[in-house]
Amino acid sequence: MAKEILSRGVTRRAVLGGMAGVAALSIAGRVSAAGGEAPALAQLAKDGKLPPLAERLPKKPMVVTPFEKVGTYGGSLRRGLRGSSDHNGILRMVGNQSLVRWNLDFTAVQPNLAERWEVSDDATQFTFHLIEGVRWSDGHPFTADDVVFAIEDCVKNTELYSSTPAQLAVAGKPVTVEKVDDYTVKFTFAAANALYLENLATPLGQHPTLFPKHYCSQFLPKYNPNIEADAKKAGVTSWTELFRSRCGDIEIPSRWGNVDKPTLDPWVVKEPYAGGATRVVMTRNPYFWQVDTEGNQLPYIDEINFGISQDVESLMLNVISGKIDIQERHISVLANKPTLSKNMEKGDYRLLTLVPSASQQCQIYFNITHKDPAMRKMFADKAFRQALSIGINRQELIDIVYFGQSEPYQAGPRPTHPWYNEKYARQFTEFDADKAGAMLDEAGYKKGGDGFRLRPDGQKVFFSIDVIPTLYPDLVDALELVKAHWAQIGIDMKVNTIERALYYTRGDDNAHDAAVWPGPGGLDPMLDPRDFFAFHPQGSRYAIPWTLWYTSNGARGEEPPESQKKRMKLFDEARSTADLDKRGAIMKQIFDIAAEEFETVGLCLAVGGFGIIRNNLRNVPEKEPDSWSWPNPGPALPQQFTFTS
Repeated sequence: MAKEILSRGVTRRAVLGGMAGVAALSIAGRVSAAGGEAPALAQLAKDGKLPPLAERLPKKPMVVTPFEKVGTYGGSLRRGLRGSSDHNGILRMVGNQSLVRWNLDFTAVQPNLAERWEVSDDATQFTFHLIEGVRWSDGHPFTADDVVFAIEDCVKNTELYSSTPAQLAVAGKPVTVEKVDDYTVKFTFAAANALYLENLATPLGQHPTLFPKHYCSQFLPKYNPNIEADAKKAGVTSWTELFRSRCGDIEIPSRWGNVDKPTLDPWVVKEPYAGGATRVVMTRNPYFWQVDTEGNQLPYIDEINFGISQDVESLMLNVISGKIDIQERHISVLANKPTLSKNMEKGDYRLLTLVPSASQQCQIYFNITHKDPAMRKMFADKAFRQALSIGINRQELIDIVYFGQSEPYQAGPRPTHPWYNEKYARQFTEFDADKAGAMLDEAGYKKGGDGFRLRPDGQKVFFSIDVIPTLYPDLVDALELVKAHWAQIGIDMKVNTIERALYYTRGDDNAHDAAVWPGPGGLDPMLDPRDFFAFHPQGSRYAIPWTLWYTSNGARGEEPPESQKKRMKLFDEARSTADLDKRGAIMKQIFDIAAEEFETVGLCLAVGGFGIIRNNLRNVPEKEPDSWSWPNPGPALPQQFTFTS
């Protein structure tokens, strides 16, 4: 029997202690006569240029409880972008209108454009009931036809997408989406997909609500036999290029480059994100489908002005001089915090606290599947990895690089998470150089005449660790300290700073000795378990060939050892399990095995970030998750942000 989920959401976990809840969502009755709208829209309606408010809203609009108080209309919110490819900075603020969404605590999937849903017991079918009467920003009704069109005609079109996005495919087969009635759609997967609701709440889950059929169908051959001629007339080489330029996609700049494309967002593009632009301006959507508790149509704020800076220094100057209303993106670097703290009064802002969803600030991945047999043997030696771990003075590293704002940590869910695993998180984190040296001696890595150790085959122990300095400068600083710590126990290591493209090329080719990356899975262990077993074809850098074996069902890569295969099987079982308690029990087995195998070496718990909020901007939570899966600040509902005089 299918399980019906109502508007209260599905509790995933209880985490982030002390974080206040935000903007509860519910489905309420018809807006009362007392409900209001922005003065500019009221005037347009009075002049006959817009339908009356009651005709622009759904029969049962979604009601948002403001974070602090019912707001007032007006104002332009200023936020910064960096350069010409910072499109996700807009997405995080505006583009979060999927069928479902996260609550503030990152603990529950809540209704959004779907007011409720049912999930079959085997987690293969998801039936969504849409809010009736929602309209696109041009006034056209949003219905089940739009959802079916978006997936069946767009996302599953092999000329537009080389493969179906991972969120919409299971067991190598794409989802099937069918219309039940005008406001009901059914998603059917080839196998259990118990994580689909969680994935649907992330940015990459926005496809079902991204492409309005009445507008985007004109750019598909199925609906427009003259599409190639239209493409040529538009000055592009193909209909696919024309589709992308007009309808965009989740993560490309053109999503925000067409003022004519209807959306379901609180604000619509007025000045587009185009080449040479110095700003992007978005103005209120007159058909936005949410109201506050007094029936007032959201958003409160008239427009959002995204100023485009070419560097972080310029963005910081704008923040300090009070020219930015809310910002965390690009400025959340520990080195900036003293400056931002010092200038709070001058800039008339307060600080925003970001709780990282990541587990690990810096995870070291020794390549256990190295192409060189001798290097492979060394990195596969668990005693070698354990010795190197306790040979790191983590507290010194934390104090110097992270200003004391962390604690020693290996891997796994964060301490606030219900699935926290003490052994996995804390083992081999106590610094003891003498013990590390003794362990290396016992494992056969004796010191040579120069004080550095030799492998059992007589060759010097030496390896490099790949790191991207432009992306993670703090990891370079951390590794330099690790290099010094390991030199004290006779291990010679090179900090290999390389560009991002080469980093990926070396990893994809299994050509690296070791690499570093922040370790995910602190608050969302089911969404990115790359450190728990060889899961991610690019991210699980201690054993890329094993991940290829896993993701290809044994067709490629290298067959992993039994402990890995057991975890792979357990994870497949966990993500096919809708019962959260059972899922947690399965994941505990994975963490226990991972702790025993000790394949990666972590340095410290991921460090919390920060941002700024102008003092006259209210209804903004001052503590929120920091995650791509929880695309801050979007789930805090900027449509209910408001200015005070």
